[in-house]
Amino acid sequence: MKRCIVGIRQPAGSPPKGSETPCIWFPSLASLAAALSDDNRRLLRLIHDKQPKSLTELAELSGRKVPNLSRTLRMMSDYGLVSLRESRGQGSNDKQAQGEASMEGVTSYE
Repeated sequence: MKRCIVGIRQPAGSPPKGSETPCIWFPSLASLAAALSDDNRRLLRLIHDKQPKSLTELAELSGRKVPNLSRTLRMMSDYGLVSLRESRGQGSNDKQAQGEASMEGVTSYE
């Protein structure tokens, strides 16, 4: 997994300079806590370890429903934690995610 520094946007002022500049910004501590909850960190670890090829496969591995995963991954994608792409394999419109956690189907996190 790739190391990444996260930050909380400040109402005023410029971001810190140097090698410790965050690569992912959250608008608030609450949004950071929601995106990186225990369940979501487990999900990112699962994506990294198992590298599922689709949301359906991730749903089976995680025990979560596809609509729930889709919302969660979309939110993570908005923050740059994962990237999503559509797969049109075998007549499916299943979304895939990719990233450092690397779901060739579901995007992983950085």
